[in-house]
Amino acid sequence: MRRFRKTLNTAVLTALLVGSTAGWASAGSVSAPSGPLPGTAAWLADDSLGQELPDPTTATPAEVAAFFGDLTDTQQRRLVDDHPAVVGNLDGVPVNLRYEANAPAGDQVLAYDPRGRGLIAQAVGDLENATHVSVIVPGSDIDISTFDRTAQWAADLRAEASDDTAVIAWAGYTTPSGIGPDLATGRLAETGAERLSRFTDGLDAAGLPDPALFCHSYGSVVCGLAAPDTDASDIVVMGSPGMRADNVTALDTDAHVWAAKSPDDWIDRVPNVEVLGLGHGADPTSPGFGATVLPADDVPAHDEYFTTGTSTLTAFAAIAGGDL
Repeated sequence: MRRFRKTLNTAVLTALLVGSTAGWASAGSVSAPSGPLPGTAAWLADDSLGQELPDPTTATPAEVAAFFGDLTDTQQRRLVDDHPAVVGNLDGVPVNLRYEANAPAGDQVLAYDPRGRGLIAQAVGDLENATHVSVIVPGSDIDISTFDRTAQWAADLRAEASDDTAVIAWAGYTTPSGIGPDLATGRLAETGAERLSRFTDGLDAAGLPDPALFCHSYGSVVCGLAAPDTDASDIVVMGSPGMRADNVTALDTDAHVWAAKSPDDWIDRVPNVEVLGLGHGADPTSPGFGATVLPADDVPAHDEYFTTGTSTLTAFAAIAGGDL
């Protein structure tokens, strides 16, 4: 009985603590945008090219890329003009067309879905000609309204990395909001992992290099679940509550797995357990996990792993540029 009480208390503590410092207000369960992309019905009804357009729900990124590769420039841009919401969010569409379709949302935006709290992805650097590509996957309390922080991290990593590196800030999943059950469970991370895997498949279909994933806090849960289904060259987790895996082998990935945790990060107070669906498992920086541990002693807080001048950002830049 004592052992059961201890386990239950640990699970409750995990539920209270896992997440980001940005949202300490109580929150209930949140829902990811569901159903087809806005504009899908008009897209599927469009027969102006004399052929069916790929179904955004079922077509793979490779199939989408092949379809667009067979179109003339004029046909491609007509689809951008007539169906921007679909073209701008469809993985496998050439990068330049996604930028054009999402232009009202900002520069070099690769995805934009305003439904609910919103989803967005934005590139920094010359993505189309990059030798190295990185994707930053943020943790809780990040959506369109709070995306600036993730975008700044991408800019800081790009500034520190080699000139042939492009960095994508990817808020492409519905993150947990505030303190609630979503912080301590894998429900939103499972949906996020599917979206992340499809997004990286889209990068591959567009002919881009295998990306390095930089996964913060709850984002590391997303990356852990996505690991078997993405072609990432590297998976870097920081401030992680766990990756829903006991060790690197259980991630079932060929990627090099790296982990960083500051001694001043409050995430250290979160028990590394997974009990009754609560918690996210082993600490990726623990010796038995098998990740390569990065320096983080000069990182001042949970949300500051990309702070300019830290040894952690220096290491991140070396990984992003293929130098580690």
